[in-house]
Amino acid sequence: MIRRAGEHALLVETGSLDVSHRLDALLRAHRPPGVAEIVPGPETVLVSAPGADPSRLLPELARLLGTAAAHAGQELPGAPAVTVPVVYDGADLREVADLTGLSPTEVVERHTGRELVVGWLGFAPGFAYLTGLDPALHVPRLATPRTSVPAGSVAVAGPYSAVYPSASPGGWRLLGRSPMTVWDVAADPPALLTPGTRVRFEAVTAS
Repeated sequence: MIRRAGEHALLVETGSLDVSHRLDALLRAHRPPGVAEIVPGPETVLVSAPGADPSRLLPELARLLGTAAAHAGQELPGAPAVTVPVVYDGADLREVADLTGLSPTEVVERHTGRELVVGWLGFAPGFAYLTGLDPALHVPRLATPRTSVPAGSVAVAGPYSAVYPSASPGGWRLLGRSPMTVWDVAADPPALLTPGTRVRFEAVTAS
């Protein structure tokens, strides 16, 4: 279903994160005239199109949505892969171990042991919600969020992991820190971790 969202945007309901990623990729590869911004979400894609002709854009979005849905479940072609180095010395590593019944070493092994995928961006510019976290590491957010979390902090909360793109308040549990820059306003795109990107964490020693 496609709904109007404000004066110049359309909200495409995809029904799944997989279809959202596929529609996002199709729109970026074959951007319809007048489309200014594409914002994928867990089960939607917001298309901001102040310069588009709605009578042409609506059927084009419906066509692309059908294509995306028809290929759901297949490997997303062209999805970038990023390895994120992490020094696992986070303030909450021991507590996450206690909550999960694992040792700190086992927490690190679980966190580095599988490939995650960027679901969507939210909360702050460049903040990527990484899906596919090992269920053993699903832990609740802190009861009282920190007033400031350093940029590069690697954290988990619920079914997600993330790398804080900049210093900000936050209630996720900190496993470690990465020297990698994931948000750079001078880069194109400024976010290193874009929706659909495959991510692996790699344990490294502090330099």
